[in-house]
Amino acid sequence: MARSFVYLVAIVDWFTRRVLAWRVSISLDAEFCIEALKEALARYGKPAIFNSDQGSQFTSTAFTAVLHREQIAISMDGRGCWRDIVFVERLWRSVKYEEVYLNAYASVPEARVGIGRYLRFYNAVRPQSALGGRTPDQVYFAQPLLAAA
Repeated sequence: MARSFVYLVAIVDWFTRRVLAWRVSISLDAEFCIEALKEALARYGKPAIFNSDQGSQFTSTAFTAVLHREQIAISMDGRGCWRDIVFVERLWRSVKYEEVYLNAYASVPEARVGIGRYLRFYNAVRPQSALGGRTPDQVYFAQPLLAAA
C-alpha cells in the first residue's frame, strides 16, 4: 500500500517455525495481538513460555493478563536485541521480501489476503534449511520428509 501501513503480528512455534496464528491491523494497539494469541491458544494449547519483544502491545496489561490467566511464563527480549526473537525476525524478512515487497496492495483487505496466502505457503510448502529441508507443517505435525520427484 503506497500511502499507509499495516501491522502484522504472528504467534510462532519456536521449535518448528510454524505460524500458529496471525493478524493484520491498521493501528498498533494490543487488541489484534490478543486476538492472535487467543486463537493460537484455542487451536494449539498453551506453551510453557511465551516470548516476545518489548513492544507496548505485548507489555500491555490486557495482553499480559491473558498469559497470566493461562499461567504461561512471559519472556521478553533485551531492549534492541533482535537475536532474542531471531525466528520471528527471519519470518518478517521472508514475508517482506517474498510477498509484501513484490505486491503493491491496493487495500488492507487485499494485504490480508496476500499475507494469508503467503503464510499458508510458508507453513505447508516452503522448506526451511534449519528444519533439514522440511516445512514447518511437516515438523509440527511430525510428517515425513517428502521424497524428491
